[in-house]
Amino acid sequence: MKSLKIALLSCSLLFMTCYNTNAQEDNNDKRPVRAPFESVVLIDNQTVIVPTAKTLEFDMIHRFGTIENGKSDLYGLYAPGGNIRLGLTYSLKDNLALGVGFTKLNKYVDFNLKYAIIQQTRDWSTPISLTYFGNMAIDTRQKELFEVSDNPGIHRLSSFNQLIVATRFNRKLSLQVTPSFSYFNKVELGMNNYIVGLGIGGRYKLSAQSSFIFDYNQQVTDHDEVVDVKPNLGFGWEISTSTHQFQIFISSFKGILPQHNMVFNENEFDKEGLLIGFNITRLWNF
Repeated sequence: MKSLKIALLSCSLLFMTCYNTNAQEDNNDKRPVRAPFESVVLIDNQTVIVPTAKTLEFDMIHRFGTIENGKSDLYGLYAPGGNIRLGLTYSLKDNLALGVGFTKLNKYVDFNLKYAIIQQTRDWSTPISLTYFGNMAIDTRQKELFEVSDNPGIHRLSSFNQLIVATRFNRKLSLQVTPSFSYFNKVELGMNNYIVGLGIGGRYKLSAQSSFIFDYNQQVTDHDEVVDVKPNLGFGWEISTSTHQFQIFISSFKGILPQHNMVFNENEFDKEGLLIGFNITRLWNF
């Protein structure tokens, strides 16, 4: 079953990079296409979007509890154990942004970089946009949780590296594929330090300001034992303006930090594992 999912995602990447005459907007226009996504994030993943130079981005990302208790805790909205990340990112150039974030779960502090490598052109001479996203995170919980060694701080570190390949097919439909590599310096016995992942996501515009969005993430590699990591499927609704983007959705990832989700997620896509989340992004230009 997993091999089938991986094959389908690989086929999606091949399809996205093929020349599609029906999707062309202007046969002679070599300018970059209009932004394939409204926001820098798509549910649980980054998008190819890097805000223009001298833009400050503020992110508020929240996950409630699971919906399993139904009305008793308003489908997780009142449940304990919610997770939140607050982040700031600044674009040094039109294609380069640096950021920092703080996540409640494991008290992660992360430093991230996003670099737009290739932009799709309107005449489809370049049919894809390609962006790199990477981060390094520090688990800042109490020292007793980490092994004593000559350099105990090294066990707190984790990293995430991802390539984001996207195509804007027309004014309404954009899709992206996201291969990734997640690494933790310290994991439990029986777990692998790294997980290779692959994802696919997309946006379909319903109006000038609202869109249907979805995101699927699949672990290609797995742990030997201890944790049976689970894939994630999320879908929801996005509302956007020139400076604000709001996404509300349902998914099974709780960790927010991408490497935590890929390495440790045990939530199934069912009543016991699903949760409601939202992403809010605010941009300021200086």
